[in-house]
Amino acid sequence: MYHTDKIYAAELSELRQKLLTVGGLVEHAIERSVRALAERDSELASQVIADDARINVLEVEIDELCLRMLALRQPAASDLRFITFALKIVTDLERMGDLATNIAERAISLNKEPPLGPYVDIPRMASISASMVKDVLDAFVAADSKKAREVLERDNEVDELYHSIFREVVDIMSKDASTSSRAMSILFVAKHLERIADHATNVAEMVIFFVEGRDVRHPRSRELR
Repeated sequence: MYHTDKIYAAELSELRQKLLTVGGLVEHAIERSVRALAERDSELASQVIADDARINVLEVEIDELCLRMLALRQPAASDLRFITFALKIVTDLERMGDLATNIAERAISLNKEPPLGPYVDIPRMASISASMVKDVLDAFVAADSKKAREVLERDNEVDELYHSIFREVVDIMSKDASTSSRAMSILFVAKHLERIADHATNVAEMVIFFVEGRDVRHPRSRELR
């Protein structure tokens, strides 16, 4: 029995570490994809695209580990919730990695053409989004709902930056129709960053539910019940 308990504890530790590893890879991918755009570094963008495979492999490994523990260890109470939430969270992380890859692909395309201008707000969006990913994973592993709520608050900053970029890009297109293709690509980059922040918000909401048993999703919908 003691031997089995040691194996189970090791598996839980492995699960936590793999989640943090995926989170770190996603955070790094976000930062590098936007740096590839800002610095017009298509080689860096290609590395981001290639490295996405590692995130995908880890997602599969985490899924398999969770399912094996559920089937063989019959976890109870908090461990059961941790494992089931890990299954959900890794899906959000994998999608964030895909979005960073999409940004890198846009960067390669944009780097072949003259820049529209300095991409000031996009690196700021990326910095906030990447920090949200890091902090929400730390909150999950530490069962820290206060930190998760702080992540929720930062989503508003990302939304404001997105709307600012949207207005700026629309203004550029209205003045020069020849910029339309590049402008739309910049909008897609901003939208991808906004979606990354949304996924981090999803995870933060799950952490709050995991720790407090309080569902903070869709408050308006609950009022209408």
